[in-house]
Amino acid sequence: MTEQAPTLTTSEQAEEERRFLGIYIDDRTRYIIRQFFTRPTSLVGIVLVAFFIVIAIAAPLLAPPANPNDPMIIPHDGYRSEPQAPSAEHPFGTTERQYDVYYGVIWGTRTAFRVGLIITFATMAIGILFGSLAAYYGGALDDILMRIVEIIQAFPFLLAALTLASVLRTRIGTSLVAGMIALIAFGWPQYARLIRGDILAVKERDYVQAARALGASDMRILIRHIIPNAIFPTLVIASMDIGTYVLTFASLSFLGLGAEPGYADWGQMISFARNWIPSLSTYPHILLYPGMAILLFVLGWNLIGDAFRDIIDPRLAGTR
Repeated sequence: MTEQAPTLTTSEQAEEERRFLGIYIDDRTRYIIRQFFTRPTSLVGIVLVAFFIVIAIAAPLLAPPANPNDPMIIPHDGYRSEPQAPSAEHPFGTTERQYDVYYGVIWGTRTAFRVGLIITFATMAIGILFGSLAAYYGGALDDILMRIVEIIQAFPFLLAALTLASVLRTRIGTSLVAGMIALIAFGWPQYARLIRGDILAVKERDYVQAARALGASDMRILIRHIIPNAIFPTLVIASMDIGTYVLTFASLSFLGLGAEPGYADWGQMISFARNWIPSLSTYPHILLYPGMAILLFVLGWNLIGDAFRDIIDPRLAGTR
């Protein structure tokens, strides 16, 4: 009589599939993913971010570029210093030197995503690399890497970024790249410290010990088992930092160390308004539209980050 193989339940089949893929995702991780897509706060944030994604993709249709070879340069009609009110030709009006506010806001969405995503991804990647190595191997390597982190964090972030951006600008010649490098250089240590603490807790769990006992390499244990289950607090900070870096880069542009003059950047648009702040009652459009774009963009990412934080630690939701 032939013996039949035991029938696996649905949960057991899912577990077998995860083991076959070589990735172990614990119950807490699955709970976080499920809650993120059902919370009202995160859904509002997703809608806001999706709205800007649509604008960024449809920018050539919403604001056809005058120069297709360089669409990020804002078109302007003459060099008059006085801003012009909204009109049929310029729906959001113009700034000083007659830069089109509507065009700058629409195409500035692409700059916001480029700046926010590149800086956040780069700082997170560097921080995860340093923090993972320090936490997993410990000892002298941990001491050396954490001392480097502490030295960098000793500098005031914005002041250090301003100084480095001004130095790099003279060498690189591109303010946009110089500003991004400056923010990356002083932004990654927070991720290194955060991921280090989470990995120190996760690396002693049973499934990590089991993988080590089965002879899995250190790299496989880190990438397949430890980091996927320790990265969510880091993702919370990263989701908020996308908006924060856009706001910080706008500050650099306002001070002349971010985007070049005439580049489609929200901070650059606000910079054009600083000479007319006493006349905002007459020309509110020069500050209103780019300011609202920054506000809603940052709000969307902050709502996503808040939802992540509340899901990871529900006790925080009841304290606000």
